[in-house]
Amino acid sequence: MNDWEVYAIKYADRNARTRADSFILDDDHAAPHAMDYYLWLLQRGTQVILVDTGYDTDEGLGRGRPIAMDPREALRPFGIAPEAIQQVIVTHLHYDHAGGLHLFPNATLHMQAAEMAFATGPCMCHDTLRAPFSAGHICEAVKRLYSGKVVFHDGDAELADGVTVHCIGGHSRGLQCVRVRTASGWMVLASDASHYYENFMTRKPFPIVVDLQDMLEGFDKLQSLASAPGLIIPGHDPLVRSVFPPGPADHINRLDTGPIREIKL
Repeated sequence: MNDWEVYAIKYADRNARTRADSFILDDDHAAPHAMDYYLWLLQRGTQVILVDTGYDTDEGLGRGRPIAMDPREALRPFGIAPEAIQQVIVTHLHYDHAGGLHLFPNATLHMQAAEMAFATGPCMCHDTLRAPFSAGHICEAVKRLYSGKVVFHDGDAELADGVTVHCIGGHSRGLQCVRVRTASGWMVLASDASHYYENFMTRKPFPIVVDLQDMLEGFDKLQSLASAPGLIIPGHDPLVRSVFPPGPADHINRLDTGPIREIKL
């Protein structure tokens, strides 16, 4: 039974935020609250799975949220060419998670059927629900579908030995987390099922939400899937960078070896 190596790769941050941008239930909405942007790499021998793709320079400029590093460049320390990536798990189709699909042209995409239906259906008639999506990214996903390079999942599914996906919903209709077998136990890449440790640890929902009940129940599901709460990796928390040891470059942290310090909110 072989375990996977797991890496968090930071490619951008956004520090001009407050706690009001991160929590619905909070007593200090005006306090600063930074956000980091990640993609994740799973590696076991020659097997490689990329989880999410980040977004590119043009998307960052268009949204006024510039990136620090092109996602392709962020992967360079692993010696992996973007064309060599064959499998990408798309946790959901928001711009900061699927904005780089075109950067990995040979990859087969794994996503929940509910997410594609959501991003291409009548819900997108509403400006608020449409705001985190970009039409070009959705078109890229559809083009990949028509070239036979999308695998849809409906709920829980095994993608490889020791790698499963689980539909959470809440933040987006077909949001999925990724469960990975590591030397430290079962690790869960929450993506935006919990943007921050504080979301799932204190049951404070994130303000961008399609179904609040699904989001709250998703916090429980994350904990049921992980071997320990410290092995739940939130999607945007800068604390990940101090809780886990450094990886092969300054913007990378290695997760599978487990946390090196206690999570303090």
